[in-house]
Amino acid sequence: MATAHWLFGDQLGPHFLTAGAEGPDRDAPVVMIEARSVFRRRRFHRAKAHLILSAMRHRAAELGDRVRYIRCDTYREGLLAAVGEGPVTVHHPTSHAALRLVRSLDAVTVLPARGFLLPHADFRAWADGHGGRSLRQEDFYRWVRRDRHLLMDGDAPAGGRWNHDHHNREPPPRGARTLGAPAPYRPRENTVDEEVRHDLDRWERDGLVAFVGRDGPRRFPASRREALAALRRFLEHRLAGFGPHEDAMLGADPVMSHSLLSSSLNLGLLHPAECVEGAEDAWRSGRAPINSVEGFVRQIAGWREYVWQLYWYFGDDYRHSNALHHHAPLPDWFLELDADAVTARCLATALAQVRDTGWTHHIPRLMLLGSHALQRDFDPRAVTDWFHRSFVDGYDWVMLPNVVGMSQYADGGRMTTKPYTSAGAYVNRMSDLCGGCAYRPTERVGERACPYTAGYWAFLHRHRSRLAGNGRMAQALRGLDRLGDLDELLHQERNRGQDPP
Repeated sequence: MATAHWLFGDQLGPHFLTAGAEGPDRDAPVVMIEARSVFRRRRFHRAKAHLILSAMRHRAAELGDRVRYIRCDTYREGLLAAVGEGPVTVHHPTSHAALRLVRSLDAVTVLPARGFLLPHADFRAWADGHGGRSLRQEDFYRWVRRDRHLLMDGDAPAGGRWNHDHHNREPPPRGARTLGAPAPYRPRENTVDEEVRHDLDRWERDGLVAFVGRDGPRRFPASRREALAALRRFLEHRLAGFGPHEDAMLGADPVMSHSLLSSSLNLGLLHPAECVEGAEDAWRSGRAPINSVEGFVRQIAGWREYVWQLYWYFGDDYRHSNALHHHAPLPDWFLELDADAVTARCLATALAQVRDTGWTHHIPRLMLLGSHALQRDFDPRAVTDWFHRSFVDGYDWVMLPNVVGMSQYADGGRMTTKPYTSAGAYVNRMSDLCGGCAYRPTERVGERACPYTAGYWAFLHRHRSRLAGNGRMAQALRGLDRLGDLDELLHQERNRGQDPP
């Protein structure tokens, strides 16, 4: 008799059931466990809880009689109900906590991870070859491109360049409220979603769980069929315009030309190979320019894969990194996604997008939400947890390197070469969010002082000695010496405290 195979809620695509030497038995009975304790441990965004449960239940419906779907309190309880003391296989989970759990269960055999481009061993060999240091994303990205022969012409990068960022960092078109891109794919809710919403309402009413954010109509795919439709829509209608403005922000157009595929990838509904290969095909067939295709490939084969691999290479202790010694608790308005409490238009807009949808694209995450947290000394572990809970595509493996390493510089530079924060001038250049704001990006002190501009200089002052040896920060640090109002600025920022800006 075939050994049962356990699917976690982020292992929902067909590639997690492909039989083989490193896969489950052919026609293995499938176990899926909906453990409510997951939602008790963290106060998740309601739209995220809805998406996960909807996706799991959609997958169970597809599998039909092959699946034993258990609704219970904990994974241990569910596994006992599904297979008793019998053997079960499971693909390597996506978090340290889940891996500890499955390894603690005697009857569980852990198979290699799926849903990514490279085995852990290949990355470890590459990283060890660099001495475990200087593991820069650009070097990794080029190695993956060569290894996978992805977007390559022989030994050379397709289009003659590895990196097309110089074409992909344009500000939004002047005077435009939207980018005018074709609309993204939007799923239609069905009876599964009705059941999920009913259950979540009941759990909240009974005091079993609590959520943040709003659960409007589901915006992201919850099935393989929907995910493929979203991928096709992006490749055929939106990829061509993706590159130039991928780092820009427009208040009335939060989606712009972004793919909205991250949640589908992180649920396992899509495999990264089919996304990047589809994009390459769009370029080779003349349907999308090289800069847009390379930018999209970089996000998946470069950044997503890099973050996944670093999560395991750095280990679980990485989450305790706090090189800047930031310990401020997250204020209530931030925890509650209370965008209406915020005066700064850019931050209020980003926070409202998270509140309403559980999503923003990467620049509001890094340069608005993350930058504010960094400038205000928020505890990086709490910031990591907030991003994990508040975003539909947020998982421990996603957010730990992204927040600790990239956004909060809490690892002291193991992952990036400098802190990613800026004054209001960057926001003004790359968005339309400063127009109509009560603050002015050029002002550091006074009633109209931009909290990002003032916060940037105060951050540099606090960490000047630590950053002094960083060549990429030398010019910014020299700028401190030219500020005639630094004392007034520092007094202002100390008094600001944790009030919403």
